[in-house]
Amino acid sequence: MDTSRSHILVAREPGGIATVTINRPKALNSLTRPMMVDLARAIKALARVDSVRVIILSSSGRAFCSGVDLTAAEDVFKGDVKDIETDPVAQMELCPKPIIGAINGFAVTAGFEIALACDILIAAKGAKFIDTHAKFGIFPSWGLSQKLSRIIGPNRAREVSLAATPLTAENAEQWGLVNHLVEERDLMKKAREVAEAIIRNNQDMVLRYKSVINDGLKLDLGHALALEKERGHEYYNGMTKEQFKKMQEFIAGRASKKPASKM
Repeated sequence: MDTSRSHILVAREPGGIATVTINRPKALNSLTRPMMVDLARAIKALARVDSVRVIILSSSGRAFCSGVDLTAAEDVFKGDVKDIETDPVAQMELCPKPIIGAINGFAVTAGFEIALACDILIAAKGAKFIDTHAKFGIFPSWGLSQKLSRIIGPNRAREVSLAATPLTAENAEQWGLVNHLVEERDLMKKAREVAEAIIRNNQDMVLRYKSVINDGLKLDLGHALALEKERGHEYYNGMTKEQFKKMQEFIAGRASKKPASKM
């Protein structure tokens, strides 16, 4: 069932998957301020729903998101969405649930930044990531200047951003930005496959694992390793004998299952 305003569609599916769709295809899904607020509120609301395990962020039409609607640029950039409650990227970063981005067509500037706020990216062949901040005199404020260099390396990121060079989905996969590259017709199918694989795992640990990865990325390696150890000790110290027993039984049961022989 779809529930939301027309430009941001939210659907909760059986089994724990929720999809959020940017739905302004005639404008290549360019973002108005109300759309940003609606997207932030949609992510925040889904983060609070226990039955939602994974969020897939997708789009309608032939572009993922062509950036901010520049006809309303002053309203967006000067009024901005400075309140964390109505900032979509902030809400994506705060969301404890894994977010899978399904990227088709163009992800431009603000759309590129929204893609970078996802935890896992699936891209259709032919998709392109484009940073036009330098071209149009727009200062990045949703993380592109910092995140991209950490994923694809500073030299590649400088060329993408300073020269406004399109980054193809093919190169994005080779450079570690995109997890899977698929035919456009298979984009949502692959996103759901990854979501279902996540859902099959221990959901408490999925949330804890996402948190420690993302929080650790903000630190240098030494402090990140210390963070992992601290949270690991906290987790195990909180486990009861019964929980340890169940974990051991589960692992033993999995180990005893022999893989089917290949023909």
